[in-house]
Amino acid sequence: MLGDALLLQLGYNATLVAIGATLLGIAAGSTGTFLFLRKRALVSDAISHATLPGVCLAFIVMVMLGGDGRNLVGLLLGSAISAWIGLLCLSWLVQHTRLAEDAAIGAVLSVFFGFGIVLLTVIQTMGSGRQAGLESFLLGSTAGMLWADAMVIAVGGAVTLALILFLRRPMTLVAFDPEYALARGLPVARIDLAMMGLVMAVTVVGLKIVGLILIVALLIIPPVTARFWTERSDLVVLLAGVVGGLSGFVGAAISASAPNLPTGPIIVLVSFGCFTVSLLLAPGRGALAALLRHLRFQKRVHLRQGLLALAQGQPIYEALTLRLLRRAGLARADGVATDMGRARAAKALRDERRWHVVRSDQAYEAAAALYDGLRDIETVLTRDQIAEVDRAIGGPEGVPA
Repeated sequence: MLGDALLLQLGYNATLVAIGATLLGIAAGSTGTFLFLRKRALVSDAISHATLPGVCLAFIVMVMLGGDGRNLVGLLLGSAISAWIGLLCLSWLVQHTRLAEDAAIGAVLSVFFGFGIVLLTVIQTMGSGRQAGLESFLLGSTAGMLWADAMVIAVGGAVTLALILFLRRPMTLVAFDPEYALARGLPVARIDLAMMGLVMAVTVVGLKIVGLILIVALLIIPPVTARFWTERSDLVVLLAGVVGGLSGFVGAAISASAPNLPTGPIIVLVSFGCFTVSLLLAPGRGALAALLRHLRFQKRVHLRQGLLALAQGQPIYEALTLRLLRRAGLARADGVATDMGRARAAKALRDERRWHVVRSDQAYEAAAALYDGLRDIETVLTRDQIAEVDRAIGGPEGVPA
């Protein structure tokens, strides 16, 4: 069943939902990257919660005008207007009051969401509101999605993605260094507003699939996941889009193969699965890579200290140090240095004395700054410089047998 879903063999509606979710995931991941780099991840939370009053008011207006209150285009238009008002309120609070951004986000989020819940309660008392299904906008629902609904979501996601590609360079510059962007003559305030507008667009488009509560996860988790794999901003945007699109497609496929599973939460859980894999296995910033780096560093420290102890005829009490020396063929089981161990120990002790001279001489100030207790001095000084240092410390000393 899942294989058929992944191969788009479960019917026309399931295929449309999968394509729409994929485009939404790509747009959400790419857009959320700029919020993540700008350190404004929680702004998406305020924008998403600000859409609820617009959905409810749009439903009420359409019913009062004699239309179908469940028309998706009308509901999305209302949510967009409401989200834009919430975004302007947030911007005004941050710029014209002494409230910090997190406090302003909390205020806008709670007030708009509370107002939306009140309107939902009012709608439930209306004759046409009991079966409206507006609560599906909280967590998302694709069970009753029509072809027109899926096309609206797909087209909205595609247009948003095209705008992201067009504006990616100025938004990246503003996200990293707004002061430099301002000095370059870029309209930072307008670019910031455009960035928030794209987040609002993704939020509005994603209401039907993942809901206003879970869309925040689809905006933030893919960029965080992508950040584990690269240091380049353009690749972060690309990988975030890939992770978001993959999460949307796989989540929609899993939901279609098991009809009792809601699409939005499954998409978010798939996205979280990608995050977990990246957290553990990413080669540069993952937990496993960090653990391996720590173990390698620990091994180098123990070997260095063991060699210095051998060079000075001191007993080695640390079991790990002795085990590493034995494994490297530098010491016997009783802690006595082998021939190779004595040579390496003498070199380690001499390097320590060389570093002592380098760190106490102003002429070697740049080289001294690189000292970490483990670095080979040959990687820092030239042969002539090392020979000059050796003349200052005298000839090498042997290692006691």
